[in-house]
Amino acid sequence: HLTGVSDVKRIWVGMVVLSFLSTVTAAEPIEIGNDLQLFWDDGLIESKTGDVEFVLQRPEAKEMILTTEASWEGNVSAYFTFLQDSDEYRAYYRGAHYDTVKKVMTHREVTCVAVSKDGVHWNKPTLDIVEFEGSKSNNIVWDGIGTHCFAPFIDANPDSKPSEKYKALSRGRYVKGSFDTPERQKGVVGLYTFASADGLHWKQTSAKPVITKGAFDSQNLGFWDVNREKYICYSRLFIDGVRSIQFCESSDFVNWTEPVKLKYADSPNEHLYTNAIAPYARNPKIYIGLPTRYLPANSRVEPLFMFSRDGLTFQRWSTAIIPESAPADRAGNRSNYAAAGVLQLPNDPEHMSIYGTEAYYTGSDSRVRRFEYRTDGFVALQAKQGAIVTHPVVIDGNAIFINARTKKGGSIVVSLLDAAGKSIPGYTANDAIPFRNDLIASEIKWRDGRSLEALAGKTVKLHVSMTGAELFSLQVK
Repeated sequence: HLTGVSDVKRIWVGMVVLSFLSTVTAAEPIEIGNDLQLFWDDGLIESKTGDVEFVLQRPEAKEMILTTEASWEGNVSAYFTFLQDSDEYRAYYRGAHYDTVKKVMTHREVTCVAVSKDGVHWNKPTLDIVEFEGSKSNNIVWDGIGTHCFAPFIDANPDSKPSEKYKALSRGRYVKGSFDTPERQKGVVGLYTFASADGLHWKQTSAKPVITKGAFDSQNLGFWDVNREKYICYSRLFIDGVRSIQFCESSDFVNWTEPVKLKYADSPNEHLYTNAIAPYARNPKIYIGLPTRYLPANSRVEPLFMFSRDGLTFQRWSTAIIPESAPADRAGNRSNYAAAGVLQLPNDPEHMSIYGTEAYYTGSDSRVRRFEYRTDGFVALQAKQGAIVTHPVVIDGNAIFINARTKKGGSIVVSLLDAAGKSIPGYTANDAIPFRNDLIASEIKWRDGRSLEALAGKTVKLHVSMTGAELFSLQVK
């Protein structure tokens, strides 16, 4: 029996609520498997309490590893690309010099290589491949179209030919009928393709540019994406007066999709010159970038950090990771680029190396310096006193390992909850052995030697309580 309009409203609201609740289902658990989980954003986090926050980290400046003082190199040698091939590291770069008095380039641009066994001590091999000023006693690997920004990668495509183990995309101008010596001031600007069996002896594999929409006068990077099972290219475009980064993909390294501009979460529209985007080696499902922000008022540049879970939308921090105050000569015109490539050096699992340039458009040469991060330490989940709860995840292993550090008196306590958020007996905070250390991979343990084996295949939430601590990554093994 209805006594008035208010009763009708209450019944109507109740029916709507019941209808909504009947459609709500429990969140599907995340199948994390044995993938490394990086605490750089809320991707794995369901809730936070206390003063938990994400804090950008800066690398520590180390030794200068390379100078470009040879006659075929010079003070505008640039666009360094670092990669690892088996037990050898390589750095590819442009050799070029600018006369700061006469305001002219003093010789043609060439592509050079340096090699290293440890990523710290580098040498320039005498290759006898390309002649420069009457001699082949140099480390030049390519001389022709594309030398402005030649950036090789090792092709991870399982179907790639051994003769094309190394590939590259680089900028040039096309004039019909002029394959070997295109006129530089005419024709269509675009990205050509190149290939090599050994990374030293190169051949041009496209007679015309395969990607033509963009600016390309920057470090244009390609790689085989294991997630998409396609080739990916990140290149530069100039749109609405702003230098930006674009994405396209290809199944065969010949036919490419229409480039699309990258998107950013809560980041201003800034000039981004280089991109240095690549899959993160410790979890290739994550894409990291070290883009260089360009400041047009005085042509200064500064490297940033960004990452993405889909390769198209990135979270980008606004603070420079290598400030101008880093050692030395970084405040000049284009004197503070981050090179492409993040290397984990031999016998040092606790650190990762990146490389940055200094001293550009000045003096007789340019320089490259090594910078060192803690492994996974680009961003830290930090708290003086706080906690996180993860989304439901499926346990696929016998142990949880964390990469974390605590201050004096600090701790990290990991307990397990069921999908409803209730503590699982034997895995409560009281059962957990607190972590008080500074380790890259430390196993989380509970009293009585309890392991995760009993929870294999089950859905749980991780409750991580942090006191004076930083958490970088987590992995179930």
